[in-house]
Amino acid sequence: MNITPQEYAEMSKKASPKSNVKVNTFVAFITGGAICAFGQIIKMFLEAAGADAEAASLWTSVTLIVLSSVMTGLGWYQRLAKHAGAGTLVPITGFANAISSSAIEARSEGLILGVGTKIFTIAGPVILYGSAAAFIYGLLYYIVTR
Repeated sequence: MNITPQEYAEMSKKASPKSNVKVNTFVAFITGGAICAFGQIIKMFLEAAGADAEAASLWTSVTLIVLSSVMTGLGWYQRLAKHAGAGTLVPITGFANAISSSAIEARSEGLILGVGTKIFTIAGPVILYGSAAAFIYGLLYYIVTR
């Protein structure tokens, strides 16, 4: 069957579910804001408990990563993402969800060839470019402050 790109676009448009962009954007904004506000509450609680700002920030990040990984493992994060859309892509929780999802999907293939390989499908580029950027930044910082 040969179809033109215009025919394909029309078929795709008919088959795609309709979405309300304004409502989806609002829900994503509220969800992302709620995740960030929850992180801020954790940080403020830790500071009130006596942690300095740097330690509180570190433990807030760790807490959000662990919570989103556990929620992914229990299937809750996907349910939330189904309704909240892009709001669940708040960087730290969205990244933890992506890595956890890769690991969960590959667990049947074993720890080394499954989880160990697939987990870096998403994390690999972030680690690579993050490390490269950190090296360049560190080198520039060294040159400027020398």
